[in-house]
Amino acid sequence: MTTSTWQFQGFPIHCLQQGTSAADRPAVLLVHGFGASTDHWRFNIPALQQHYEVHALDLLGFGRSAKPAGPSYGGALWRDQLVSYVRERIGRPTVLVGNSLGGYAALAAGAALGSDSAGVALLNAAGPFSDEQGEPKGWGAITRRTVGSALLKSPILQRLLFENMRRPGNVRRTLNQVYIDRTNVDDELVESILAPSRDPGAFGVFRTVFDIPRGQPLDELFAELQSPLLLLWGIRDPWINAAGRRGAFQRHAPAKTTEVVLQAGHCPHDEVPDQVNAALLEWLDQLP
Repeated sequence: MTTSTWQFQGFPIHCLQQGTSAADRPAVLLVHGFGASTDHWRFNIPALQQHYEVHALDLLGFGRSAKPAGPSYGGALWRDQLVSYVRERIGRPTVLVGNSLGGYAALAAGAALGSDSAGVALLNAAGPFSDEQGEPKGWGAITRRTVGSALLKSPILQRLLFENMRRPGNVRRTLNQVYIDRTNVDDELVESILAPSRDPGAFGVFRTVFDIPRGQPLDELFAELQSPLLLLWGIRDPWINAAGRRGAFQRHAPAKTTEVVLQAGHCPHDEVPDQVNAALLEWLDQLP
């Protein structure tokens, strides 16, 4: 596997490439979720590379990429990073595949790329819809949000939370909550999440979690997307109420969207990789 460093806005970005380019097939770019990295595609790259030129990168602030204090972290930054990577490093139509936060970034980039996007595949994608962005109603809701926000803006509390979350036992417990089949919650996965948290700047990136802007609504991005869309659900995801969220996606997604539902949690690509790889390859092979 070829790993390299690419510069985005003057910061070093860890990226990798595998497989061979084929003129009649698009490239594939894999985008991890919050707190993860290119390592989270460990079971997918070997299968996809047999048929496609596969790329993966660590979003700015995560994995082996730089964790600077200056940028305004959020969907717009990571969208621009993916768009730049496709145009500067890949240079041809690309399918963007993203999980969780990486799903939102992949969709935003796919919409921005226009004809340079060959498709977008979302695995339990994060992000708001327009009708979810209103102010909370009722004093109870307002108080809960205000008090919670004020507490979480405390640097001391943020540091305590950060140190607690990056303990190996707590990382494993969190993963066990979102993997229905825990077979792949192994030492390699835990270490892939812990290692970046030890980097200088990791705490600064973690603090931005509490101030990340909500970004452009998913329904607007769906309306702008020109390329085919695959929604791949780990339907038993306890973090995002995947069953309910699927209904919202169905209401707003383009008419010819393909859906695949799997009995898995928040990270189906790592929990049930064989099923995800088969579904991805079947969909990719049908792309124009």
